[in-house]
Amino acid sequence: MAVTLKEIEGTPMDWPEKPLHLSKAAKAIDRKFVWQRIEAYIAFRFSPRSIVWIAEGPGYWLPPLSPASISVFDIWANDAWEFITAPPGSPLGGFNLPCAAHYRFSGIVGAAPVPEIVDEAYARLAEYLANVTPSNGVRREEVTDIGSVEYDMAAVARAMERSGAADLLRTYRRPS
Repeated sequence: MAVTLKEIEGTPMDWPEKPLHLSKAAKAIDRKFVWQRIEAYIAFRFSPRSIVWIAEGPGYWLPPLSPASISVFDIWANDAWEFITAPPGSPLGGFNLPCAAHYRFSGIVGAAPVPEIVDEAYARLAEYLANVTPSNGVRREEVTDIGSVEYDMAAVARAMERSGAADLLRTYRRPS
């Protein structure tokens, strides 16, 4: 089986919209702040951005993020990247890398629309974060649409699980 050695993910130009049914406090939280936590937890992207993967063959390789649209295929040969035609595909959406070499896959990852269950995970996470109050733990200030908010970073670190968002995102998780 081929191995992913490196992943270079660009930043989206914009983030998906917030769900409509949020409280005023949850609406005030910057959507980038929430989406970055969700995307760190799942293997799906809902806003397009550039992506480059370096993989080592031989063997079957599947892009670790989806949905992915790979447009450029390179192989490391003669101390430089050389363009190649796409390696043989698979019905599962991956590629069969034919020889022991480093391969570079470049393209775009991410597409809309956001599924209803992911919107609900966003809502749960945002509502939880809106109710996190500073404690004796380390605090960090985050910019929101209406000013700044202090967060207990220990509570933020566990927010995905404690809010119930993690349970909803289970089918979108990164493979372990």
